[in-house]
Amino acid sequence: MTKKIEAIIREDRFNDVKDALRKIGIVGMNVMEVRGQGRQGGIVLNGRSGTYQVDMLPRLQLNIVLSDHNVEKTVETILAAARSGNMGDGIIFIYPVEEVIRIRTGERGHEAIMYENDIDTRVTESGNGKG
Repeated sequence: MTKKIEAIIREDRFNDVKDALRKIGIVGMNVMEVRGQGRQGGIVLNGRSGTYQVDMLPRLQLNIVLSDHNVEKTVETILAAARSGNMGDGIIFIYPVEEVIRIRTGERGHEAIMYENDIDTRVTESGNGKG
């Protein structure tokens, strides 16, 4: 089975998260610019005409589809790289993925999400698990 990790993070933490994911072998991901609010409800800014509330803050949404056995390591990596300790660090959602099909080759399932030198390839080559 495969899972989709959807992580909404601060824009300024993106390079740290991307680099950390690459180090563990996460090769494929999509990134989108999003705006939203969470528990903090936005921020108050001071301007020339006084203070005002900004309630829809810019964030980046990372989407990663991967094997079940790689989810926890990937989540731990995102948490470590994205955490500043301040409100608004973000949130992670994990969804089941019913099917994956690579358009170019028609590959389905696990083969469709594999990349050269990805996290599954590294595990298989080291002889430490599934692949």
